[in-house]
Amino acid sequence: MNMTTKTNRPAGLVAIDREMARQHADAIASYEAAAPMAARAAASLKKTGRLLLIGMGGSHAVNRAVEPLYRGLGIDAIAIPLSEQLGQPLPIAGRTIFVTSQSGESAEVVRWFNETGGTPETFGLTLEAGSFLARTTPSLVGSGGTELAFAATRSLTVTLALHLAILTALGEDPAAALAVLDGPEDHDIAAALAALENVATVVTSGRRLQGIAEALALGLTELSRRPCFSLEGGQLRHGPMEMLGPEIGVVLFRGLDETAALVTAMAISAVESGAPVILFDASGLSPVAGAVTIRFAPATGLAVIFAMLPVAQQLMVGFAEARVDNAGTPVRSTKITRSE
Repeated sequence: MNMTTKTNRPAGLVAIDREMARQHADAIASYEAAAPMAARAAASLKKTGRLLLIGMGGSHAVNRAVEPLYRGLGIDAIAIPLSEQLGQPLPIAGRTIFVTSQSGESAEVVRWFNETGGTPETFGLTLEAGSFLARTTPSLVGSGGTELAFAATRSLTVTLALHLAILTALGEDPAAALAVLDGPEDHDIAAALAALENVATVVTSGRRLQGIAEALALGLTELSRRPCFSLEGGQLRHGPMEMLGPEIGVVLFRGLDETAALVTAMAISAVESGAPVILFDASGLSPVAGAVTIRFAPATGLAVIFAMLPVAQQLMVGFAEARVDNAGTPVRSTKITRSE
């Protein structure tokens, strides 16, 4: 379903369309250009063995998405919101620190450097080469400049490509992830949007793919102005299942990894509740009866994230467009959050 063919499309969504259309090319360029700085960041990780990932909003969702990938390499990685690090900080000595901000100008980023002075093992990830972050600490800079549209789309993909450069420098094979960026799969989301047509809100959930679930929930909330939120699969199981029913949409993410069976179990339970269930599925397992499955080639790691993310973006845009006249134009927020 090509959302861009509709007439009278809100300007905010047209801006998002533009960002999404160039995200794959910008991601590949970012990966290639980041290699020298990625090697420095990888050398730091090899030295410390510990990683603190800090950022806000979509940047934190990216951090959550890559957190398990660094852990899988034996790195003690933890992602927390930068606001939390300011208020109740983890010790920063002896850790490699990745500060992520697509604008490089967020209020929390400026305050963190002002209060700590940074560290010799601190690296920035940003889209803006002239930003405070890029001027202040060695940084991996994504291609294509600052994202102009409100909800994060291109910035997520580009920042993930910067992480791909670091993971490559750590010895990971980037071939599968690069192949997805080079030839993204096209998916029809009409059935998924139809399933969500009458819901009041959406909860997203994953296990190893929880980071992408959190990115989708953030975008759904920003664009539709509904309180959509994300719960890691185990957390959703421990009590919040009580909310499920026909008015609550559920979007689940299942990859080719050891947590796939747990996502399957959640999908079955959610279907039984009467909730409309959308399953982003790259597990290679059988579909779940009653769920609308968006099926991808079996994959894990950044390859599955790169495959699913653009389709999730289409879903959030379509969901919002059906509910808000001026979707994509913020009424209570700004693209760069300069206040705390």
